[in-house]
Amino acid sequence: MASRTDASPLAQTARTPDLLAQRFAATRRLSLDLVATLSDADASAQSMPDASPAKWHLAHTTWFFETFILRDHVPGYRAFDDRYAYLFNSYYEAEGPRHARPQRGLLTRPSLDDIGVWRAHVDTAVQTALPDLPPAAHMLIELGIQHEQQHQELLLTDLKHLFAQNPLGPAVWEKTAIASEVAPFSAMKWIEGHAGVTQVGHCGDGFAFDCEGPRHDTLLPPHALASRPVSNGEWQQFIADGGYHTPSLWLSDGWAWVQAENIDAPAYWDGDRQFTLSGWQDIDPAAPVTHISFFEADAFASWAGARLPTEFEWEAAAAMLDAASGQQLDSAGPVQPVAAVDDADLQQMFGSVWEWTGSAYRPYPGFRAAPGAVGEYNGKFMSGQFVLRGGSCATPRGHLRASYRNFFYPHQRWQFTGVRLAKDL
Repeated sequence: MASRTDASPLAQTARTPDLLAQRFAATRRLSLDLVATLSDADASAQSMPDASPAKWHLAHTTWFFETFILRDHVPGYRAFDDRYAYLFNSYYEAEGPRHARPQRGLLTRPSLDDIGVWRAHVDTAVQTALPDLPPAAHMLIELGIQHEQQHQELLLTDLKHLFAQNPLGPAVWEKTAIASEVAPFSAMKWIEGHAGVTQVGHCGDGFAFDCEGPRHDTLLPPHALASRPVSNGEWQQFIADGGYHTPSLWLSDGWAWVQAENIDAPAYWDGDRQFTLSGWQDIDPAAPVTHISFFEADAFASWAGARLPTEFEWEAAAAMLDAASGQQLDSAGPVQPVAAVDDADLQQMFGSVWEWTGSAYRPYPGFRAAPGAVGEYNGKFMSGQFVLRGGSCATPRGHLRASYRNFFYPHQRWQFTGVRLAKDL
């Protein structure tokens, strides 16, 4: 999702204009709630090239609706500010030149308040036009909603990375702003997965991104999945056993990365503490480990005598589960993975942490990128990245499906990324 900021729809459930308007308003409101505690300086800073300022996320999602809904489908609409297209386009080559991604933090103007005025203008225009828009525009509004939900997760993870650079360890939200449960440590069990020919990929009438299809057959070998993600406590055992200093556990590129970056723990860890959106907190040994790279996930699996699941093994296991269940984003607050509180055979398949798979992010058989600017992004980035499944505590509830494919480069770990083990049978 950090890499995947724009995509095209594969399918769309028919929705009434009233329901679409309600979902549009709720999504736009949540984005504003996420920045309600920020100063203009907080919202303007950029901590690394992979991240974007909170203000930029608010502006880019607004540009999306203004460009692909109002400009393209509302006769006579005039852009709020013609300069914003250059500032807040992301990767759309068809939409012309854009401000360089690593320099987004230099955009001290327009201010956070200015962006808020623009958002209100665009929201009013979309809501006014929506009842009379054609079905194609309704599909684009749905795409825009899904797109903004992706940016809500990015906004949270980018804020966390930004605030972690401050030696004061400031909190975006105080810990009391969100309820948490203390769960007992859940023993890891092995759950036998489906073997043989199975169908994977999106099916049905609901929304999906183009990279989730076409649906197709795949062959799954006999295998088992761990009943839950790897925990912080288990990762501490990996560290204590010298996992970060044992080259035989690591892929060559991973070992080079560990050496070059002096990696010896998940991101945001410092001894027995970890940085969260509520500042520095004690590490909960029972909670899923997060902010690990593909390289780390693969090395841990080797240490544990296991492997990473394929994305299709994961999808087959998740297909009958409720994608709206688990720990996901419902409102603005200091999200952080917590230990599972149920005793299901497969726990935390949705929410909590994105789970690395061993599958390269490549097109499915028969994949074709959709025409036009909104179809640009997914297909052209199907190289050098790995698939993650399941969503995280920062993913807006209702955004996920069993077929949902997230993807990142193997060294990236500022998202809420974790790991579930698999083994051959």
